[in-house]
Amino acid sequence: MQPLSAALLVAAACGFAAGPALAQSVMLTGTIGSRAILIIDGSPPKTLGVGETFKGVKLLSLAAEQATVEAGGKRTTLRMDTPASIGSGQGSGANGNRIVLPASSGGHFMTPGAINGRAVSFMVDTGATVVAMSAADAQRIGLDYSKGQPVQVNTANGVAKGYLVRLNSVRVADVEIFEVEAIVSEQTMPYVLLGNSFINRFSMRRDADQLVLEKRF
Repeated sequence: MQPLSAALLVAAACGFAAGPALAQSVMLTGTIGSRAILIIDGSPPKTLGVGETFKGVKLLSLAAEQATVEAGGKRTTLRMDTPASIGSGQGSGANGNRIVLPASSGGHFMTPGAINGRAVSFMVDTGATVVAMSAADAQRIGLDYSKGQPVQVNTANGVAKGYLVRLNSVRVADVEIFEVEAIVSEQTMPYVLLGNSFINRFSMRRDADQLVLEKRF
């Protein structure tokens, strides 16, 4: 078995830096009565009523497991637990080339995203060889990891059994990368680690308290 490193870290959630030229990441995670629960640019969940605005995102309508929002003069319909990017010319398509992440108070970089089209919460980890997730997260997104290659994963809690798999797609905001290697670990993990099998597809730089990833061509 091949040993692979995947550090398990916990940090306060934060997300994309929003600017007039950048898309905002928005995800509908639930409803409370007539109010929607949204995660906007990686913020803690925020409840909004129709007509209310948070971080430039306005809730226009709410129906069963979907909500219509507006940001930057553009509208989009959110479906439960599916991240979308709005407020730029690229709309909610996954054809962007640049990701900007601000650091949390603990110095980590967090963001909502998607694996194989299913919503997950990422934490950037340049010390992780590949994208890494728990078996619970893999099961939740419908990933059959049992067919992967058995490996040993070195974690903060010792050596754990894992499986090396290939993900069809990994998406952060409006940037999507295909055919990405990942490890599924049987240990509990609070976040999916966005490791080097994703990060190495980008040029990366630290700009003050922001991490900037630009897709390589």
